[in-house]
Amino acid sequence: MQNFYKKALFALILLLVADALIAFVCVYQSYPSATLMPSGTRGPYWRLVTSTDAPVGGTSTIHVIESGQRSLRFDFRLTRTTPYSFVSAEMLFEDGEGNAMPVDLSRFDTITFTAKCKPMNSLMFAVPTFDAKLSKRGDYLTYPSPGTFFSCDEQGVPVSLDLTRMTIPQWWYETMHLDLSHQSYKLNQVAKFVFGSSQQSPRDRDSHVEISQVMLHGRDYRYLVALAIILVSGWCAFGIWFVRAHARALVASLDGKLRKDLPLVAYRQLTLEPFKDKEKAAVLRFIATNYTNPDLDLDSVVAGTGANRNKVNEVLKGELGMTFTTYLKKLRLTESARLLTETPTVTVSEVAYSVGYSNVSYFNKLFKEEYGCTPKVFKTVAGRPDMSPDSAAPQDLPHA
Repeated sequence: MQNFYKKALFALILLLVADALIAFVCVYQSYPSATLMPSGTRGPYWRLVTSTDAPVGGTSTIHVIESGQRSLRFDFRLTRTTPYSFVSAEMLFEDGEGNAMPVDLSRFDTITFTAKCKPMNSLMFAVPTFDAKLSKRGDYLTYPSPGTFFSCDEQGVPVSLDLTRMTIPQWWYETMHLDLSHQSYKLNQVAKFVFGSSQQSPRDRDSHVEISQVMLHGRDYRYLVALAIILVSGWCAFGIWFVRAHARALVASLDGKLRKDLPLVAYRQLTLEPFKDKEKAAVLRFIATNYTNPDLDLDSVVAGTGANRNKVNEVLKGELGMTFTTYLKKLRLTESARLLTETPTVTVSEVAYSVGYSNVSYFNKLFKEEYGCTPKVFKTVAGRPDMSPDSAAPQDLPHA
């Protein structure tokens, strides 16, 4: 059984290590992320485009200083020539060949970046998304464009925006003649990210904006579900293996124990074996025929055989290598094992009383110390003639 427990401990350690590695990978993969700078490195491809209020008669201007590598930097100036002056720098998503192509960002729910502005400003962030029922390819005014606002200053402000909880502006519903209550949108076909001015941006004044460290973050619960399935399956497999292997090991251990003990101390053999030393034979025969007496002790043997205490111990040490107490316990437990094996209807308490133990609990304790399992389990395992280490099954073994 010791070898089995060593193997079980080794298997348990391997299982724990494997679970830890799998958990690390799955948890890490459950937090997908993508960086947008530079384009196409660990995220989708994009190119920078700009727009102004020129199509509606405005004179606002925008000038890009840098785009794509480390940051998006641009200067702009809003004028008052139109009621709603506007400029924007837009990250237009495309395929690897430079063609505009919406991307699926549904596995992401947050965008983070650092925004610097001079002077302090309130800017707009929008996400035009293609809707097959409403939008016309390339006509971005027909794309639902949920958006929100963020602030920035000269020192730089870390910004985190929830991509799933933005608002589509009212003017778009009025332009598209749609019901304002239909505010839902999807991120499976995002056309571009828009960084633009707001109604609170300064007019007739040069402004500078720098957007850097743009990253997308999300949560993919499929990896956590997979982790749960893997952990449950692994531990169930380990449990089944442990029970079956324990059953086989226990059967093999008991079989070996019986083979070793029964020939050694079976009292019938001891009483029939001829001894030239009559005093020695008398000691062994007396113990073998009186071991069922709960009151049997060394003084009883001395009184019943006429041998002194030293002679009794000398006989047991010389013939069996045991003390009187050890031999008496061995004799009783071996006989109880034989009874449990050969008598299907006998109860544990009956066996305990028949071999000289008046306390069943104490008998159970001694038996488990000797055979590694309770008498009840021993009877189940060893009492079946068809039981072998290869045929033992978990359902055959109650817990010890």
